[in-house]
Amino acid sequence: MFDSRYRHILFVAAFLALICSVGLIQIIIDLRHGRTPQATELFVRLPTRANLRAFETDLQDNCWLAQKLRPHVQYAQFAALRQLGDKAVVGKDGWLFYKPAVQYLIEPWALDLVGDQDDVVSAVVSFRDQLAERGVRLLVVPVPNKASIYPDKLTRQAKEKDGLVNSKTIEVIRRLRQAEVEVVDLFALFKQARGVSPGGEATKYYLVQDSHWSPEGVRLAAKAVARRLLDLGWTNRRSPRLRSGQALLVPRTLMRHGDLLKMIRVPQIERKFEPEQIHCTQVYNAETNQPCHDDPNSEILVLGDSFLRIYRQDEPGAAGFVEHLAFELGFALAALVNDGGASTLVRQQLNRNPKLLANKKVIVWEFVERDIRFGIEGWQRVPLP
Repeated sequence: MFDSRYRHILFVAAFLALICSVGLIQIIIDLRHGRTPQATELFVRLPTRANLRAFETDLQDNCWLAQKLRPHVQYAQFAALRQLGDKAVVGKDGWLFYKPAVQYLIEPWALDLVGDQDDVVSAVVSFRDQLAERGVRLLVVPVPNKASIYPDKLTRQAKEKDGLVNSKTIEVIRRLRQAEVEVVDLFALFKQARGVSPGGEATKYYLVQDSHWSPEGVRLAAKAVARRLLDLGWTNRRSPRLRSGQALLVPRTLMRHGDLLKMIRVPQIERKFEPEQIHCTQVYNAETNQPCHDDPNSEILVLGDSFLRIYRQDEPGAAGFVEHLAFELGFALAALVNDGGASTLVRQQLNRNPKLLANKKVIVWEFVERDIRFGIEGWQRVPLP
């Protein structure tokens, strides 16, 4: 009886020591590096839900012991269960998906999140109306999550190319149109393109290892947006500077791992995947024979997130959506890009930079559909300067 009780006490003491040692080690490391121990933040901030969540996130990201152990634990999970943690989901045929984007599609929304759709619509309508007062038109371009276009690559339960997997987004688009907001429906466009692409699935409109669209997807979207702007009569195609018969589209081939593998930060897992071959097309200026650059005085300003950044600020440069839209229209554009912040942050940037609105006739606003629920800072009404 005594031995059994003694063992129980010993196990409990060892368990408590193990738990406490994590925090103690972190405090010692913080002090050795001249930092204030993070635990003190609990006593200097109000215990609101937002502050506690931020504290928990910082604790997870900055914990020394977690940083040392996490890669080994994640690799073991991947080897045994094909799981990639909280950033990525393993699909079929080597396809990877951004986990928050998948959660947006498949998880039911809590009651306190149902109003998010109202926030999106009201924020967009408010922005449209403010622009209209200045004689500027707005074209909204929601970009599909990869899983919305390739649900059959996410799970075997999805019938290839069939079914509606993004009803929340389709409802937002419907309500925006009901409010007379001009919207480009890339969902129908990509779905149709998958059905008629030459060579079956030889043409991929999203990258296999990345959360973003492929160069083919970029060009398809740019053509659709340009066509909509021209059909609306909001601009005119120019020539010949960006659309002469010269070699203005320069092919470039890259070999790289996608951002989803980079996000998990486990080199052992990354080495299990071959780099993806990506065939890009850079847009060159015919007069200067240099890559296409933005024109801050352009009549069109493009706002957006990392779907604008890829192939533009990333390699190879001058091969992103903005450049290909400029090519289709025949003149250079202005752009404002905020990684992950197309819901509110990019409009706040515009508010702080009123010169960007000078001479503008049209704003093209791109955002990825998962931001309807997960947009940084939500969907605030931001006043224009």
